[in-house]
Amino acid sequence: MNDPTASFTTLRHSAQEFFLTFLLLFGVATIVRWVIGPSAVSDALPGIQLKLLVVGVAVGLLVVALIMSPAGKRSGGHMNPAISFAMWRYGVFPGSAVAPYIVAQLAGSLLGVLAGRGVWGSVAGAPPVAHAALQPAPGWSATGLFLAETLSMGVIVLLVGLFLSIPRLGRFIPYLVGLLIALAIVLLGTSTGGSVNPARQFGPALAAGQYAFLWVYLLAPMLGALLAQPVRDLLLGHRQVVTHRLHGAHIHG
Repeated sequence: MNDPTASFTTLRHSAQEFFLTFLLLFGVATIVRWVIGPSAVSDALPGIQLKLLVVGVAVGLLVVALIMSPAGKRSGGHMNPAISFAMWRYGVFPGSAVAPYIVAQLAGSLLGVLAGRGVWGSVAGAPPVAHAALQPAPGWSATGLFLAETLSMGVIVLLVGLFLSIPRLGRFIPYLVGLLIALAIVLLGTSTGGSVNPARQFGPALAAGQYAFLWVYLLAPMLGALLAQPVRDLLLGHRQVVTHRLHGAHIHG
């Protein structure tokens, strides 16, 4: 029999994940609009690598702030279906909450991007911004992109799992996640796009009508999250992951 209290908690936390992912994608759309799109900021930054560095740092800081926000502390601050799935695989997140979290994150992604379009106007939907939708560099096949996104997300989930298993490292997790996201954007932005989050591409791709590699960006990170769990177990044995909350404040010795 379903526990009404648990169901209400899941619903409330899912709503918070919707809000957090909405803010994340609105922020991403805003950052891309001003750093990549036509603006004084973009004109002052010569070369795509410097632009990606600014985008990576800005998005990384945004991720840290959202994880550490009151809503992030309550829901866990996932904002990423692969993270929610991984926390279930790690045994610290209820399986019944995975689907509601993912639905909330994907809905927040789409509405956040649409809000960005509403605020910034048609320039947010036109190239080179294109709703902040990602695409791999020319020459990338779906297979190559799938392997790269799987490996990238697998490394992130593995490191998060390791930090969540060692209480003294718990307080560093928000900064670890922000750093890893920033590095993915800077190092992979001109090759795979550096998504490492199904919600990062879902809303932008739908808003831009860019569906060619969408299935890869949605499924590959989930496989990476699945594969990270046995690797973590191999490295740490029976040491348990302590919490699904990325802010780390609920980790006890």
